[in-house]
Amino acid sequence: MYTRETQMEQEVERAAVRFVCDLFERNRTLSDGPVINEPEPTHLEELAERGIPAVGRPLEEVVREMERDVIGYGYNADHARFMGFVPGPTSAISWLGDMISAGYNRHAGSVANYPAGHAVEEGLIRWLCDRAGFPAGASGTFVSGGSMANFTACVAARDTVLDERDWPRAVAYVSTQTHSSVAKGLRMMGVTDARIRTIDVDEGFRMKTDALAAAIAADRRAGLAPFMVIATAGTTNTGSVDPLPQVADICRREGLWMHVDGAFGASVLLTRYRDMLKGIERADSLSWDAHKWLFQTYSCSMLLVRDERTLLKSFSAHPEYLADLEGDESLVNPWDLGPELTRPARGLKLWFTLQVMGADGMADCIEHGFDLARWAEEELRATPEVEIVSPAQMAMVNFRFSPAGTSEEERDEICARAAARMRASGYAGVFTTELSGKKVLRLCAIHPRTHEGEMREVVRRLAAFAWE
Repeated sequence: MYTRETQMEQEVERAAVRFVCDLFERNRTLSDGPVINEPEPTHLEELAERGIPAVGRPLEEVVREMERDVIGYGYNADHARFMGFVPGPTSAISWLGDMISAGYNRHAGSVANYPAGHAVEEGLIRWLCDRAGFPAGASGTFVSGGSMANFTACVAARDTVLDERDWPRAVAYVSTQTHSSVAKGLRMMGVTDARIRTIDVDEGFRMKTDALAAAIAADRRAGLAPFMVIATAGTTNTGSVDPLPQVADICRREGLWMHVDGAFGASVLLTRYRDMLKGIERADSLSWDAHKWLFQTYSCSMLLVRDERTLLKSFSAHPEYLADLEGDESLVNPWDLGPELTRPARGLKLWFTLQVMGADGMADCIEHGFDLARWAEEELRATPEVEIVSPAQMAMVNFRFSPAGTSEEERDEICARAAARMRASGYAGVFTTELSGKKVLRLCAIHPRTHEGEMREVVRRLAAFAWE
């Protein structure tokens, strides 16, 4: 019998086919258009005030409105010239894998709900652990992003290193370049700002290990309980890598957990530049965002640990209503390895992408980012009155315009003005950050479709905007 539900399914099918065709046409021309599409304030007010109708509207009308009035505004991080933050250019392969995963809508929390998908994710986690140099007992889990990966690692570190009676005295160590999500995660688990030690960095923006060792010793003398150090492999500002071997030495000597935030930079493990991360194999845990330099759709991140039992200790729970889904005791359910009970099949799209591209194809795309940063630095060094504040590392370079006879404040203003004018022009998404008390321009270029000519043109236009 023909029902309203059947009619709606047919309408959804037609709308989905039309949307997919339009989406790929948009993606083919995306990098020809503006990097940023800003809505008018009145448009945002209208959207916020729009109510929910008592009677539903035609599907195609709502789809068109969604595309035209809602989702199309903002920063186009898929644009080849979006170079702000750590952009997330998306592979069309990942998008297709995501669509397949979402279409089946599997509850990926347990093996029983998700047997074949779990096998795929488990194999992928093991492959990633191998790339990191982790031992046979290593494991991990897929989470929403670097923030949740770092938080999960902090909880596991506390539960492994400290007795519960010592939690009020717990101290963690970060650097001035550590991502803000780490401090947020520590606060969420009860480590206050007063017990988060921020260690200075050297001229290359890497954690000073002598200062780290001194801070740990001082806290022990004060009767506190140091429990973990968070090192970074690819800082958000400069792409710097903390001295991982030395940090590992300190952690082993002091009995501390070593976590490496590799949300951005861990992807270098798949490339010929992997020696940049020497020492990462000694970490107790590693966060790694696939929706950054592995070109996945949001959200897809991994937390890897060298010993699976550390996650089980913190997150395994067995409520009676899940007894029928526990299954074989030799199998570990994903919900026992992290905070989430209900979780989507995040890992499938990454597996799907790697199956299509291959490890070598993925490595080529990542390595292209190194080339982009190198081309930018070459162009900068040929540009008058430019100060390289942090040279090309991974896919990043930081610089400022420093004309003779100008004050530090005036140079800060020049950088801010150049970035704002570039964004207003629509050509590229460039933003400022602060390093060593200076406002600098930061280019983070990881898009596989950005070519050398565009990279050099971004620098040339910034220079023109700086002097206007």
